[in-house]
Amino acid sequence: MKKKTLFKIIAGIVAILAIVSIGASFYFFHVAQVRGDKSFISHAATPKSSPVYQDEKDFLKLDKENLSLKNDGLNLKAWYVPAENKTDKTVIVVHGFNGSKEQMAAYGMLFHKLGYNVLMPDNRAHGASEGTLIGYGVTDKHDLIKWTNQLIKTNPKSEITYFGLSMGAATVMMASGQDLPKNVVNIIEDCGYSSVWDELTFQAKDMYNLPAFPLLYEVSAISKIRAGFAYGEADASSVKALAHNKLPVLFIHGDADDFVPTAMVDQNYAATKGPREKFIVKGAKHAKSLETDKAGYYAKVAAFLDKY
Repeated sequence: MKKKTLFKIIAGIVAILAIVSIGASFYFFHVAQVRGDKSFISHAATPKSSPVYQDEKDFLKLDKENLSLKNDGLNLKAWYVPAENKTDKTVIVVHGFNGSKEQMAAYGMLFHKLGYNVLMPDNRAHGASEGTLIGYGVTDKHDLIKWTNQLIKTNPKSEITYFGLSMGAATVMMASGQDLPKNVVNIIEDCGYSSVWDELTFQAKDMYNLPAFPLLYEVSAISKIRAGFAYGEADASSVKALAHNKLPVLFIHGDADDFVPTAMVDQNYAATKGPREKFIVKGAKHAKSLETDKAGYYAKVAAFLDKY
């Protein structure tokens, strides 16, 4: 076989592989970051046997004020539930990937029982909020801060707690590295990832048995163009944000979490520079710590808030 012919064959194979790789990267970007139902995320109704079933029902019955704000040209929506007794203490409850404020009802009820006003936003590209691209906490942290400033404008004496679950946990941790208003007094994160890159690298391997190279690099490049951030940037890392944080943080994780590996909580815990506490729930899978040990969860959160 002549060298020119061999070269053409190799070049053709490389071109085909490149086309396949680029096509796959656009597909996986859509799966990872474009708004829509995700086959790997369950939205099954909470069974009556669940320890949080009644809490969800009770919270959804409470009177709610519908709030909105605009950021990056997007109209964002939230629920506001005032405490039974007037207070300056307010928690902002941030939901997870492909979730919504409705799915955070059990957590809203937890804080309502503790006497807090509860603000529950829908992240951009989720629920009733506008947007087509999921922010993984990177863009969401700016929305969170804007909600914070809206609360402070309404009540300058507000004492604000950030609480987040999964992607919401990453959001509140990433926000910790920003120049936050002094009204934010503490943070509670439940099963948040160490960085977008780490989490998507884990998911690529776990769900598709794919290495990070080259696909994740390509998907990250698409994200940079379309959403404004690459997965490996410092801005997309909870660990790097927490390195600038001095607020008290309670880190919660299930020791049976196979979606956001439990080891990530240790990375986050080690990174923060402020007072810190850790609560590992035995037998709890991803975002199931409250359901697995409701009494322990309530006690730990209440003690943390009382202390800080």
